[in-house]
Amino acid sequence: MEEFEQIIGYTFHDKQLLQEALSHSSYANEKKKLRHSNERLEFLGDSVLSIVVSQYLFKHFTHLPEGELTKIRASLVCEKSLHVFAQKIRLGDAILLGKGEENTGGRTRPSILADAFEAVIAAIFLDGGLEAATPYVLGFIPEDIDSRRTAAFSDYKTVLQEIVQQNPEEKVEYMLVKQTGPDHNKAFVVNVCLNSNVIGSGTGRSKKEAEQMAAKEALALMGYEA
Repeated sequence: MEEFEQIIGYTFHDKQLLQEALSHSSYANEKKKLRHSNERLEFLGDSVLSIVVSQYLFKHFTHLPEGELTKIRASLVCEKSLHVFAQKIRLGDAILLGKGEENTGGRTRPSILADAFEAVIAAIFLDGGLEAATPYVLGFIPEDIDSRRTAAFSDYKTVLQEIVQQNPEEKVEYMLVKQTGPDHNKAFVVNVCLNSNVIGSGTGRSKKEAEQMAAKEALALMGYEA
């Protein structure tokens, strides 16, 4: 724990927050009531990450329209980017996993590392406020950001959202319809709905991946090349 604090450059006042951020659900399930998983922190961290990145882009890219800012933000907060960020701080070495995940390569699985990265952001936010979380998050933002970066990412959800926003009365929602498999090998099925009508379905190793695949199918069915 102390070594990880040195790597990220932040010392926690409440060590329990860091321990919870590093506790994958497979580890928490093995420990039963003795441990909480990092899933709730991941939920909060996702929002903290979004607001910090959004504020940074809003201030530093005053010449770009909303659509371009959305694409750049999506490229920075997608699973692929968070996985890279997590590798930079050797998060895979610090995360607490159950035996099943440990034995099946959980320490290098992108979805696990990306989720844990968001959980650590939330832990820092709860421990030290936005003043502590902001410089931590901004430390991962590359200096050469521009709109061309988005070409390296496949963010089908953002593309779908931009298309739907052309009609303000329409609303897109993602619904988890099935979750199968053990903790170390889960599969998620998600439907994407337009005004309560299913327009696409996707499967993935994480909910985020399944949502992306559902959006990709919806774009294809709508006649857009995805």
